[in-house]
Amino acid sequence: MARIRTTDDTLVVEIEGLDKLWALKSRLEIPLENVRGATADPGAVREPKGFRAPGAHLPGVITAGTFHLDGERVFWDVHDGSRAVVIELRDERYARLVVEVEDPRATVALIENALTPSAG
Repeated sequence: MARIRTTDDTLVVEIEGLDKLWALKSRLEIPLENVRGATADPGAVREPKGFRAPGAHLPGVITAGTFHLDGERVFWDVHDGSRAVVIELRDERYARLVVEVEDPRATVALIENALTPSAG
């Protein structure tokens, strides 16, 4: 599972527990200017993953790590697809992050609010 937070200009994704081992990452930091948006997407786990390099994929158990599909690199950290959030990126190593979070709706709202310029 991942824990997501934002700072003034950065999206921070902290990989928790043993998922650090399977995903071979413990933290991702993405400038908010490179985040296109986020959606709660429980169906994402049924999409083709491509080939993993490096990572782990045990269907119904875990998908974690870096996967390559159609020329794009996607980071996964999902056990329970019903709690999956897809974060679309631009000009980054990964085209998308697909991560399991405790509360997908709240996480999407957090990201979308961070991307919305505040009225000054």
